[in-house]
Amino acid sequence: MDQNSPSEAKSNGIRTANGSENGIKTPFLIGVAGGTASGKSTVCKRIMEQLGQADMDHTQRQVVSISQDSFYRELTPAEKQRADKGLFNFDHPDAFNEELMLTTLQDILQGKKVEINEYDYRSNALHPEKKLTIYPADVVLFEGILVFYFPAIRDLFHMKLFVDTDSDTRLARRVPRDINERGRDLEQVLNAYMVFVKPAFEEFCSPTKKFADVIIPRGADNTVAIDLIVQHIREFLNNRTRQDHSPHLASGGTSALNLPRGRATYKH
Repeated sequence: MDQNSPSEAKSNGIRTANGSENGIKTPFLIGVAGGTASGKSTVCKRIMEQLGQADMDHTQRQVVSISQDSFYRELTPAEKQRADKGLFNFDHPDAFNEELMLTTLQDILQGKKVEINEYDYRSNALHPEKKLTIYPADVVLFEGILVFYFPAIRDLFHMKLFVDTDSDTRLARRVPRDINERGRDLEQVLNAYMVFVKPAFEEFCSPTKKFADVIIPRGADNTVAIDLIVQHIREFLNNRTRQDHSPHLASGGTSALNLPRGRATYKH
């Protein structure tokens, strides 16, 4: 299999992450997109587990994962009433705080420690007292349905993954999740899916698949794809560790993860 050189990685849409800038470590930012209940967060979890990061103290992690759900905007009183009845479209780009998302990712890329509010799905609001602290890391996974929709945010990613799972499977996963974990009733879940979720996926999420560097059919069930991505991330971390011990090797920066030429789809 041919591998990208650093210059080829740029030309294929995969940005490079410098080992350091002004003494600040620049993380490798990976976007993970896909439809609702496609398995995005599970893919990120599997990656974290295989790299031995899942149970590690937050302050020591080399790889961290962030959900786009933490960037839902505050609803107006009228929107809150609609949301409580299952009549607000949380899958529309307007439901997100694009500016906060952008500035937070920019701060992360500058090696800054950031605090992100946790989202409460039952109250349809950010939890004011629950914050997730993100410490400077080597690799940052940012997952969500519309992480590739906003151009300014999309351009920040060094690598873009799209979790591609068929609609029947996604609906079968979403129904019990929303009922058991988010306090919805069956009628509310099905109505929201048909009125908001499915149309929004087709209009806003699915078209962003064309921006992906790697497409992962079947999500976390595609162990071959996850193993390959983990291998690439591990290689990146090993290269960075060597550069940390040999600063003179880092003058040219750290190249993007070695991927097959062009866009890859792992269909195993």
